[in-house]
Amino acid sequence: MSSRLRVVLAPDKFKGTLTAPEAAEALARGIASSHPAAETVALPVADGGDGTLDVFLGAGFSSHAVTVTGPRGQAVSSAFALSPDGRTAVVETARTSGLAMMGPGPLDPLGATSRGVGEAIRAALDAGAREIVVGLGGSACTDGGAGMLEALGVRLLDDDGGPAPLGGGGLARLESVSLRGLDPRLAGTRVTLACDVSNPLLGPNGAAAVYGPQKGASPEDVRVLESALARWDRLLAEAVEEAGMRGPARTSGGGESLPGPRAADLPGAGAAGGIGYAALSALGARMRPGIELVRETLGLEEALRDADLVITGEGRLDEQSLQGKAPSGVLEAARRAGVPAAAVCGVNELPAELHGFAGVFALMDTAPDAETALRDAARLLEELGARLPLEQLAGRR
Repeated sequence: MSSRLRVVLAPDKFKGTLTAPEAAEALARGIASSHPAAETVALPVADGGDGTLDVFLGAGFSSHAVTVTGPRGQAVSSAFALSPDGRTAVVETARTSGLAMMGPGPLDPLGATSRGVGEAIRAALDAGAREIVVGLGGSACTDGGAGMLEALGVRLLDDDGGPAPLGGGGLARLESVSLRGLDPRLAGTRVTLACDVSNPLLGPNGAAAVYGPQKGASPEDVRVLESALARWDRLLAEAVEEAGMRGPARTSGGGESLPGPRAADLPGAGAAGGIGYAALSALGARMRPGIELVRETLGLEEALRDADLVITGEGRLDEQSLQGKAPSGVLEAARRAGVPAAAVCGVNELPAELHGFAGVFALMDTAPDAETALRDAARLLEELGARLPLEQLAGRR
């Protein structure tokens, strides 16, 4: 181990207060103020949810503005990220059909649409991308990805023979689905879903039951959405079979094609209100843990080879943080590299016997109240960075 301490900073966002890059910058400032001999390497991370686009932009992707249909059906400004070689684009559901885009007023669990996701994908195809990464998370809709597919050319007709209404509630009137108009460029495009949840489309662990209430759905709304999504599943599955499409991608460890379960039952099909289901069914998408994909893009494993310590974290650290979220992915990479890992957060609700971190440090341990922690998160995180016992965490004493 060299005398110079090398610290990799790999936090996720502090939701509602700091983006992942902002959190990494605050930590770096704090460490520099009290540990001038330490070298920091900022590699902010994400798990596929909101904030994923920022991480790819920080990794050298370029931002491309696009106007899409927002979750309420209104025109909104959005963006996708394009790799330096122009072949890979990243679309984030939170920036195209996200809860944060609903604006003032009540939420619309039955009418919110995923159409903007499909429009952003189409814009990425227009820009020349032939691999599309879709970050699933933070969506306002529970329409099973119907709006997304409609924006890509799929025809959805209601019982009157006209276009089906937007949103999950409108699927209750759906009578027919045709894939004949699906953008032909998608046949030669690899679609990867970056996801941190394993919910199926339907049932007690499905999109409507688990996430519908977070999007404003009442118990009756959840029942309506569940029934409508079941109808959508039946009609889309029939259309996929009629079109002779291969359906969900599934391979063995050796790469052989395997007969797969129904798309609706696949882990992650219920992600982002069922956008995962539509992409698995009609776009031949593959599902990957978001943090795994981000780790590869950033080269986190390579960065850890010469590191003495890695610091990760997010706004609230709890048991869910260890179930496919960014901190757990960073901790796993650190363990493989034999590097100690510490975590910073706004609030720590993780029992010490569970986490496996060398240390966990929370803003709320010193902030006078939650309001201050939220308002002054950058300053408090910088001060926390200055107080971190880096040598002790790295095992140097």
